Amino acid sequence: MQAHVDTMPLTASEQGKPKTVRMAAKLAYRNLFHDRLSLIVTLTGIVFSVVLVAVQCGLYIGSERMIAAMLDQSKGDLWVVPLGTKSFDDPSLLIGHEKYSVLSTAGVTGSEELVVGFAAWRKPKGGTTAVLLVGSDHQEGSLKPWNLTEGSIGDLDAPFTVAADDTYFKDLGVEKNGDTAEINGVRVRIAAVTHGIRSFTTLPYVFTSLKQARMLIDAGGNQASYTLVSVSPDADLETVRQDLINRLQDREILTQQEFRNRSVDYWLFQTGAGSALIAGAALGMIVGVVIVAQTLYSSTKDHINEFATLRALGASAGYIHKVILIQAMLSAVVGYAIGMALSLLVIWASKDSTLYIVMTPGLALLLFALTIGMCAIAAVSAIFKVTRIDPAGVFSR
Repeated sequence: MQAHVDTMPLTASEQGKPKTVRMAAKLAYRNLFHDRLSLIVTLTGIVFSVVLVAVQCGLYIGSERMIAAMLDQSKGDLWVVPLGTKSFDDPSLLIGHEKYSVLSTAGVTGSEELVVGFAAWRKPKGGTTAVLLVGSDHQEGSLKPWNLTEGSIGDLDAPFTVAADDTYFKDLGVEKNGDTAEINGVRVRIAAVTHGIRSFTTLPYVFTSLKQARMLIDAGGNQASYTLVSVSPDADLETVRQDLINRLQDREILTQQEFRNRSVDYWLFQTGAGSALIAGAALGMIVGVVIVAQTLYSSTKDHINEFATLRALGASAGYIHKVILIQAMLSAVVGYAIGMALSLLVIWASKDSTLYIVMTPGLALLLFALTIGMCAIAAVSAIFKVTRIDPAGVFSR
């Protein structure tokens, strides 16, 4: 670093000029890459932080999407749900005949019944596992299997057929489309295969027809778990909702967004899962700040005499602060690039697993801003150190 002292600005009048900025960047670059060990330690802290925050935030977004997947695929305005329902994956049966009460309400243009329930899946080679059975009208309803890779919706019209996701084939003990198993003691055949329909509860979704689902979970012919209501664009949603509340006692009438929010809030916050993900992301940021701050502070302390020399030659405190901040920003950019590459690798490696990690452009920008902010905060300790430099001290050495 001493070899470049003569290139530094010596007068306060030169501060703020483009040349000064370029020289500060040059000095910061050489100071950063001079000590390779310190650079590796700094980048390790930043990369660790970026990867941890990216994975934790990606899991949070993925979890939210998994929880709301069925609701997001459904097309409707209001939901009739059993009283006290916490989420879509917390099903129970309604009293019955809700569909007819809904259709006779002014402003309603359509009604769709869904039968959702837990069932025992007996594997072909022995053993059982729990599944979440989803029964719907595949011809006229909005909720039906999506992301089909094998088979078709029409194949589910055949008796005793179901659709399953290939992500859970190992858990279900099956290998391909056409394999057979038992649901609650009834033999069924996989007639369609989906990909990427994951469940936050880790219980595989198994799709079948409405009639078949009622039979498999022993529901009445007029019973459903949920009734999805379509409201005319000309009708007032709250008026229709109040009419349904008056007609359907001991049920809840929720808007699409309310049911979605309730489901997400239950699984991510009432169960503590979301709080754990947020805490993990915060921990990653704290670890990153501590490591980078310690490294920058040590680097500044090791070169304190050189910084004192610059001050003695006329460099302002602001100039030296600029050097340290640019050094921190360079660390942030390099660490972010490596961390994002590793994060995308982790996301790619998990794409066929039950883990759903999502990276969005907004999250990538947020991570970049957090990395810059983290390194800027870490630079503060080093700046405090050089602020106390006595330029006269260089002459006493």
